[in-house]
Amino acid sequence: MILLTNLLSIQSTLSPFHPLLIEGPSEDTRDPSHVASQIVSNLRSYWKKTSNNNNITTTNNKPILLITQGDPLTDTGISAITRLVADELKVKRCLVCLDEEIDAEHSILADRQDVQFELRYSSLVDIINNNGNTDADDKTSSCSSQEKDNEPLLIDRIDRAIDERIEYKNTKLITNNLRPMAPWSKQYALLQEVTKIGFKRICGEVTIAHTVRDVPEFGVTSFYEVGLELGLIDESVDMVGYSSE
Repeated sequence: MILLTNLLSIQSTLSPFHPLLIEGPSEDTRDPSHVASQIVSNLRSYWKKTSNNNNITTTNNKPILLITQGDPLTDTGISAITRLVADELKVKRCLVCLDEEIDAEHSILADRQDVQFELRYSSLVDIINNNGNTDADDKTSSCSSQEKDNEPLLIDRIDRAIDERIEYKNTKLITNNLRPMAPWSKQYALLQEVTKIGFKRICGEVTIAHTVRDVPEFGVTSFYEVGLELGLIDESVDMVGYSSE
């Protein structure tokens, strides 16, 4: 496993791949092998239609790299499903973890089976703030053209959009005498959106597949709408819905 910290090395190492992300609830009592097989079937149909490619391990002439986001291994749910998808596709994985100062246990507990590359959330934040430009490899690289033009950094736009959705969801929950979303929801929503937007910037393309047809309204996965709302993810090109047909 290679830990990538240098922005230039992240770009040069990962850009030759086609990133695949699987999104869904961490708690899912369905048989993960059945769900994984259905996701692979959905992906196979989608990639064959869009890239005219019968080789399930590549798309757009790029090898597929499955991106995971630090979920600890469990018998069911997203962690088990992503591992099985990687096995069925016969592809390696890249792990994105929160920095230790954000969550000290996130990296420690992460499933690392078949992980070829690993990087930190903050590196992807730097990349999206620079619109994928990695010429400057230090924290000052966040001073992008957006900043110079007095426009908000992309991470700030994502952060604000997530805050707005949390406020809306919590108002709805409280109105119905339900508990508000957990305090950690925002950080994991940020991790989800920054990861896929960052990889799309690095690789120029991305595929995001859901594990459920109807995404739970108050789960972290529901924040996938942020990337769509900001025009950073294209639902018609980048996303593959879950279908059991």
